[in-house]
Amino acid sequence: MTDINDARTVDATRHRFINPPDLYDPAANGYTHVVTARTPARLIYIAGQGGEHRDGELPADFALQVAQALANLAVALEAADAMPKHVVKLTALVVDHSHERLAVLAGALRGMWGDAPAPACTLVPVPRLALDGMLFEIDATAIVPSR
Repeated sequence: MTDINDARTVDATRHRFINPPDLYDPAANGYTHVVTARTPARLIYIAGQGGEHRDGELPADFALQVAQALANLAVALEAADAMPKHVVKLTALVVDHSHERLAVLAGALRGMWGDAPAPACTLVPVPRLALDGMLFEIDATAIVPSR
């Protein structure tokens, strides 16, 4: 298992995180405007992860669903021999989006990526997700450099 600090260290020769000065600084919301990746590499596409626990239980609380969805994302990354530092793009789906929910998500993303550059991210407000009571879902694209 890799130390979390190592997992957050980005290989600057492979991934480049860019926040153009003519765009607002997205750091407070836990993402980066542009990410480039140099190949050869292995591409990983992770299906939408919701806040369900392994047994299928879905907490009613939005913050708990976000935390569990990110934990599920970490499990999926590990299964593909990848780490959060390899994620270059996220898409987050939020039911009943609000500034309060954005703050919860932004805090969770900052927590997952820490001081490392965060991936590019798009948030899409939606009226409903696949399961009754599901309030959040996140998918990811990761790029792992070839050795």
